[in-house]
Amino acid sequence: METMTFKTNAKCMGCLAKIEEILQGKMNREEWNLDLSDSNRPLTVTSDKLAAGKIVELISKAGFKIEQMK
Repeated sequence: METMTFKTNAKCMGCLAKIEEILQGKMNREEWNLDLSDSNRPLTVTSDKLAAGKIVELISKAGFKIEQMK
């Protein structure tokens, strides 16, 4: 399993719910986490189900800024 981390502009529990809706059915909830307490609002994904580019595409289409962190 690969762990990928993305910087997002998600700000609240509503954003978290929207991202959860986007990822629902594509991966298990246990495979990703969004940390709203960190200033980078990192989305951490530990899964082989979606490539980094697809995650960026899905989250961007929902109106969020997202970029993969090194």
